[in-house]
Amino acid sequence: MSDIKKLFVAATRQNDGKTMTSLGLFSAMQKRFKSCTYMKPVGQQYVHVNNHRIDKDAVLFYNTFDCLKEDMLPHMSPIAVPHGFTENYIENPNPDELRARLDRANSALLPTHDFVLYEGTGHAGVGSVFDMCNADVAKQLGSKVILVSIGGIGKSIDEIMLNRSVFASKGVDLLGVIINKVLPEKYEKIDKVVRKGLERQGIPVLGVIPLNKDLTYPTVAGVADTLGADVIASKTGLCNSVEKFMTGDKTPLHALDKLTDHTLVIVPGDREGLIFTAFCENTIRGTDHHQVSGFVFTDGIRPHERIVELLRHHDIPMLFTSDESFVVMSKLNTRVFKIRSEDAGKIAIAEKLVEDYVDVDGIVAQL
Repeated sequence: MSDIKKLFVAATRQNDGKTMTSLGLFSAMQKRFKSCTYMKPVGQQYVHVNNHRIDKDAVLFYNTFDCLKEDMLPHMSPIAVPHGFTENYIENPNPDELRARLDRANSALLPTHDFVLYEGTGHAGVGSVFDMCNADVAKQLGSKVILVSIGGIGKSIDEIMLNRSVFASKGVDLLGVIINKVLPEKYEKIDKVVRKGLERQGIPVLGVIPLNKDLTYPTVAGVADTLGADVIASKTGLCNSVEKFMTGDKTPLHALDKLTDHTLVIVPGDREGLIFTAFCENTIRGTDHHQVSGFVFTDGIRPHERIVELLRHHDIPMLFTSDESFVVMSKLNTRVFKIRSEDAGKIAIAEKLVEDYVDVDGIVAQL
């Protein structure tokens, strides 16, 4: 067990692309180790699988990589924090029980593998309120750490230094950092300056990954989950990418100037003129372009069944919600869409970005 290589991936804050980077790293490590496994030690968003609370990221990895088996899921997500857990813990703290749960899961995973990737939750201090911050967890697991930070210079370096100090206070080694989501037009400048700035602090830069806009766009399925909407037709189009939202407050003539590739049309089901305008534009342009990624029918108004049949026939996905269009837009505009198990295209992009822009072999050499 002492020969097992361990890597803990944390981030300087939320939405820096930690899961995307972890997916790419895990895929790359499979090419370099015979047997790899994964753990999300502490999770905050979970689903129920066989009466176990399993973090969504653990489910994502299980569905993505064949080497991860279903019977290992409880060990891949040993601590999934339910609603009200933090308050209850403050009133009745029991750190020994949580640490024991983590040890049991780790002991179950390690014997049959030669590499394990631990995916943290947010920055170094997340989980401190119940004595399981990322730095504490990495220390308990005996793992070295990589930090993922969003592209930038001053702010990125400041946040990296702050996080390093937390890990250092627990005696955890920081292998280096991966700078993510760098705007292509600023890539050369940031790549040069950040490397130089962190070199002064004794922190290696293990990779600088450019922003890929395809990773930022949700799919229709992701929109359905966010809205809690019903899928009323054409599940085959749920993986369509959504690059733009268009509401039904326009005339059909005005809508023609606003429709671009991969538009999600958000409209009450009784706006037949606008629905047919979008449908016809999509048909003229050709289905390969996905001019219309799908429809969200709002206000609890379902379109006529003949319209549903027409859109179903052309494999245009349709969602149905009782929310008003304004509420739908508010939900979508404030949501950061995560990579889902069904997003095969995004996962492939993540894997290629890490292989192309991260020094994976350099990381392996330091484990």
